[in-house]
Amino acid sequence: MSNNRGRGLQANVLGTFDTVVMAVAGSAPAYSLAATTAVLVGAVGLASPAALLYCAIPMLGIALAFSYLSRIDVNAGASYSWVGRTLHPFLGFISGWALVISATIFMVAGSLPAGSMTLALFDEKLADNTALSTVVGALWFLVMLGVVLGGARLTVRAQLVMSGVELGILALFAVLAVFHTHNARAFDWSWLGFSHFDGMGGFASGALLAAFYYWGWDVTSNLSEETRNSRRTTGLAGLIGVGIVFLLFEVFTIAVNVILSSKQIQENDANVLAVLGDEIWPGWGGKLLIVSVMLSTIATLETTLIQVTRSLFAMGRDRTMPSALGRVHRTWNTPWVAIVVVGGVALAMFIASNALGSVGEILSDAISAIGLQIAVYYGLAGLAVVVAYRKMLLKSPANFLLGGLWPLFGAVFMFWIFVESLGELSGAAIAIGIGGLAVGLVPMLWYWRQGSDYYRPAKLDATRTVEAEYVPDGAGVPSRLHEGLPTDF
Repeated sequence: MSNNRGRGLQANVLGTFDTVVMAVAGSAPAYSLAATTAVLVGAVGLASPAALLYCAIPMLGIALAFSYLSRIDVNAGASYSWVGRTLHPFLGFISGWALVISATIFMVAGSLPAGSMTLALFDEKLADNTALSTVVGALWFLVMLGVVLGGARLTVRAQLVMSGVELGILALFAVLAVFHTHNARAFDWSWLGFSHFDGMGGFASGALLAAFYYWGWDVTSNLSEETRNSRRTTGLAGLIGVGIVFLLFEVFTIAVNVILSSKQIQENDANVLAVLGDEIWPGWGGKLLIVSVMLSTIATLETTLIQVTRSLFAMGRDRTMPSALGRVHRTWNTPWVAIVVVGGVALAMFIASNALGSVGEILSDAISAIGLQIAVYYGLAGLAVVVAYRKMLLKSPANFLLGGLWPLFGAVFMFWIFVESLGELSGAAIAIGIGGLAVGLVPMLWYWRQGSDYYRPAKLDATRTVEAEYVPDGAGVPSRLHEGLPTDF
């Protein structure tokens, strides 16, 4: 399919460090903690650290799947390409569509907190004003839209600043929380066990929310066509990103359990982190953590925009969606049509969603719906790697565990929480989650009938790819996917 690509994305822009930063920013540690902690504590109570721990293990399996798959197929569509070439093109399209829909919903759910956090820096009361939060959130969204349009280099520079400050503040408070003496309750190792879950259903709903916490590290795979030595870098950065955010999530969730009372958590559902900051460092603490959440939210709007626009770019290039989406800007080397379309749709949804209710209500249904869609495309990627590497799994214990068993466990876990949580979620969340996926059947069947090449794929087989295309670093023959000029970044 590479022959109909036309003008491509700019190759070799991102290095390893840049890509790790993107992975961490994609998971948005401060935003995830601020937006989801109250929902998670509401769902599983003191078991919230356990939910994050037991979701991290299968999530690492999915990160391993992405790592192994990106070694044999470098594609901005990531799971959309991999699942289509291993399991079935229809499943591949649904995988890409699940990412597009979840990312679009997230941009709506994420812009509102960006606005309210910015206002909270000036006046706590202003943060509750939904209309004003909408305007400020929309402005931040438009700024990020401009940055993503300006190219991968500009995107990473903005990201280094925002995520650098965010992670610095979080690290400071992680240390201060350890030495904090005024505690609501004492730490208990049982918080990391299964005893606090309300049966299997309770565990599944906690795990679904935990999946939302981690979601986003896979932006590295959507940037693979723009990354140096991407066969190695994108997967490694994803794994490092999951590891870093796991540590941050655990430290802060345990700190919330230790330092805040249940009443404080319930009363501040949209901003638990600021309350935690005030407890740890009265006066300045809350403000500093609000800054980190604001930066985290804006940073993750940027990575989400990258994920959805690169996925749509790959779909447009393959003609499984309107081919205009595959157009690349002459100067900036970015998929500008996809960026403009996504921006328009997200802003329209953003304005419409504000007619529906408060910040808290919009967030909880949207987060649960996104959880369902994430479970679908992560689960499919976990199955895809086993199929792609099936002939190589028994060649070494590492291949068997890291390329087969662990990703397969991750996939089964994702599908299990999908099915199990359907009984626990609200009607609105299920309607958004499943309805969003169902809408994708329309373009899928339409472009399948049009005869897109995507629906007649060259099967992805690791044995063939590894033999034919692997070139060790420093060898004289360049891999055909690392064309492009060296950059100054």
